[in-house]
Amino acid sequence: LSKKMKSKHNIIPIFVPHVGCPHDCVFCNQKKITGVSTDMTKQEVDSTIKSYLKTIPETNKTLEVAFYGGSFTAIDRGVQRDFLEVANSYKMSGKVDRIRLSTRPDCIDREELQMLKENGVDIIELGVQSLDQHVLDASNRGHSKQDVYEAVKLIREFGFTLGLQMMLGLPEDTKDKSIATAKELISLKPDLVRIYPTLIVKETFLQELYEKGDYIPLSVDEAVEISSIALMMFELANINVIRIGLQPTENICSESGEVVAGPFHPSFRQLVESRIYKIVLDKFFETHTILGEDISIEVSNKEISNLVGQKSENTKKIKEKYNLRKVKVIGIDVDEDVFFIINDDIRYCVDRMKAIEEYLKNENYL
Repeated sequence: LSKKMKSKHNIIPIFVPHVGCPHDCVFCNQKKITGVSTDMTKQEVDSTIKSYLKTIPETNKTLEVAFYGGSFTAIDRGVQRDFLEVANSYKMSGKVDRIRLSTRPDCIDREELQMLKENGVDIIELGVQSLDQHVLDASNRGHSKQDVYEAVKLIREFGFTLGLQMMLGLPEDTKDKSIATAKELISLKPDLVRIYPTLIVKETFLQELYEKGDYIPLSVDEAVEISSIALMMFELANINVIRIGLQPTENICSESGEVVAGPFHPSFRQLVESRIYKIVLDKFFETHTILGEDISIEVSNKEISNLVGQKSENTKKIKEKYNLRKVKVIGIDVDEDVFFIINDDIRYCVDRMKAIEEYLKNENYL
């Protein structure tokens, strides 16, 4: 089984913007991020699912209703039940396969989880963001590190699939603190993870801090570096990282978009994946003697763009650093965790995960 697990499902997103959340985190303005400013109703949940079902082709992919935004389990429980009854009716009829929601660690208890279980919820994602208490406090999260551990324990006890979300570059955060958070998340054994570099969104307290000079966001390069380390750690632990960076919606990407500053890039995950290939390639060339000036690289068809890098950055750097005239990249049908380097009729097999493990150990990230 490849550790580079890919999404194999279609999602019907239901946005419940900033409803029920008991705290205004410094980075948060869900209405700006999602582009949704009206409160969701039971009827709108039903019409949203219906409209998506008309446009999604029949495939073997899993079909999922996902409630995003705000903190779902902080909403009035009767409203929660109304929303979930609609989604669960489609699940019970076989039109959708599972239901997902996201919430805060301090909005989970046994009574809540029992209600979610009875109404067909399969996946609960916790917005952990950081496991450094100073970072949590500086971000006005309003919950403790211990709340995360207690929520994870209960979610596991009730048999839900567990997702954890982390953010990089929050106030008081550092590279070392983010890596420490990734290590702790791994110890909690989640089924899936999301990694979000912190962006400064309009009409948030973080924007005020930024404009006063009291907060400096990560650069894209810094965010890519930290994200790549975290991704390698999660992959090595066989934990599925289902997203890195915010979805590049029109509301975020447009010239009048709502992101003031921060490490946003429309292909952020590819930048991260490409950096990992650069690390693996450097490891190979530092330990092998290359004869002549030409090499070929055979890699999974799905991984060509990640290995080559944006604007062929990786292959260009290989040529410059190791005095090569030509680097030919060929897509083949092969597992995504191996690739082959051919030089002077010698075909080397590069084990991507082994190289990642060696790198993380050498850099003391494990």
